[in-house]
Amino acid sequence: MLPIVLHHGLFGMGNIQVGPVTLRYFNGIDKALELRGHRVLTTQVHPCASIALRAGQLKEQLSTQFAAHERIIIIAHSMGGLDARYMIRHLDMHGRVAALVTITTPHRGSTYADWCVKHLGDRLGGFALFATLGIDVAGVRELTTEACRRFNDQTLDHPDVRYYSVSCARPWNLVPAWGMLSHRIIADLEGENDAQVSVRSAIWANHLQTWPADHWHAVNHRFVVEIKNPTGDIAPYYSRIMDAINSSNLV
Repeated sequence: MLPIVLHHGLFGMGNIQVGPVTLRYFNGIDKALELRGHRVLTTQVHPCASIALRAGQLKEQLSTQFAAHERIIIIAHSMGGLDARYMIRHLDMHGRVAALVTITTPHRGSTYADWCVKHLGDRLGGFALFATLGIDVAGVRELTTEACRRFNDQTLDHPDVRYYSVSCARPWNLVPAWGMLSHRIIADLEGENDAQVSVRSAIWANHLQTWPADHWHAVNHRFVVEIKNPTGDIAPYYSRIMDAINSSNLV
């Protein structure tokens, strides 16, 4: 079984130990994959810096945790998918990565990121404030639709790596309250979405499925009570990902 790397997205922090309790970004997903026989590593990179910086930190962790001859599978959530694509193409890691699976990654950017940059970052001075405080939030600008258009032109998929994607979508009334504004903004411009990323933007290369989940539920953090046709625990969906790519004799 190839090892699996779980790589977090924007504002993620990997696994955090709080006393006797471990707060997991990929909640319960690591355990489900371990039960299948995979060694699982959960990464921790800068939560909101540039893709290039995060990709460099990702490479460093992989290089220290795995032997040079080991090939791995990366499952990356949200912005983490862009980090992994950058690392594979620009940091000479194509020989180490057998497959990349992106989970609701904004490959074509997010119109909500466009809105945040325009209104919160520039107009209200958010970026100036963060700069004054010495907080690196370059990653936010890199999730706009224009920035991702440039990124895709410069970061082609490597032919030695297999790329898969999963998108997510939920109606507006089944996302957390703090996601309703972003859901509406994205829906008006891009259609179906998970309150952060549209289905259209998340589809990349070999698209496996659109999951009935919001952006946070996609990593098993559930903030909405599901009554009718509940998605429930998302961990089994990750196991199905492995079933899908297992059929290609990758693992």
